[in-house]
Amino acid sequence: MLREYLREPFRGRGFPDYEMTWYGAPGGEYSPRARTRPGEVPGSDPDLAGRQLFEETGVDVAVLHPMTRGNLPDRHLNSAIHAAHNQMLVEHWLDSGTYADRYRGTIRVNVEDVDGALKEIERWHDHPRVVQLGIPLQTRDLYGHPRYEPIWRAACETGLPVAVHVEVGHGVDSSPTPSGAARTYPQYFGFMALNYLYHLMNMIAEGVFEKYDDLKIVWADGGADLLTPFIWRMDTFGRPHLEQTPWAPRIPSAYLPGHVFFVHNSVDGPPDPGIAAEWMSMTGKQDMVMYGSSYPHWHMAGPGSLPGGLSASQREKVLWRNAAKLYGIDVAAPVA
Repeated sequence: MLREYLREPFRGRGFPDYEMTWYGAPGGEYSPRARTRPGEVPGSDPDLAGRQLFEETGVDVAVLHPMTRGNLPDRHLNSAIHAAHNQMLVEHWLDSGTYADRYRGTIRVNVEDVDGALKEIERWHDHPRVVQLGIPLQTRDLYGHPRYEPIWRAACETGLPVAVHVEVGHGVDSSPTPSGAARTYPQYFGFMALNYLYHLMNMIAEGVFEKYDDLKIVWADGGADLLTPFIWRMDTFGRPHLEQTPWAPRIPSAYLPGHVFFVHNSVDGPPDPGIAAEWMSMTGKQDMVMYGSSYPHWHMAGPGSLPGGLSASQREKVLWRNAAKLYGIDVAAPVA
């Protein structure tokens, strides 16, 4: 269907499809619970996905995040694919179908083509069910680089959070780890999301959050469980070395509240119920983490995937309060 939304001269071009990745998940990319009709890919039918999410899993509102497979060397083709994704998402999911009013959308923008990204933001930002921008975790430069500032400025002006998601595939991205490619899928999956730490460190040090006080970044592949020890280390160096970054005068942890958010992943810890509530409260993570189903991938999980031992208040925040506040979602639905 995506090719139908591509304009010429890109419609006839070849590009990586949804199955082309460096690594294959054990047992396949998709969960057997993500049912599909013959000839369809899981997650491609708005009505079927809606029944599984809303009727069977108990989800009230789903924020959709369409994916591509990395940054293509031709930035024009890459921007055209993003534009097609966005149009397909709006027409096929947000503006039509049984569950359209319960879906919210992520508009994908190409960070390697800032002008093209700004055009997509201008095109879709005022759609009533578009709630965030989507960018890849893998880039040529860390997100503190000044060349990304027009995107941050546009995000603040339109009030849209920016979701950062793993997009590794057959693009021209950097290796998944600083030391090259991981050899196995568990190594890749266990580490890949943690690349957010490099971006976050760089954005804080370069004064991005100081300059763009309304900027909200969502690390969409989890990793909140490692934020606390990382930011502790950053604060250790941040306090005595502020003279090196006068454009970011506060200690690093001061830039987290209101700027940094995470989508919960089913592999996030800690698994011990005895310390889960205490760990979630450290560094203010209970105000940053939002439940995500990972539908339709193999690690998709329901609300029961949250760490055991969280307080009632923490579960409420993670399951809906944090997301409702961030995305401006107002739904009268109690948490079971």
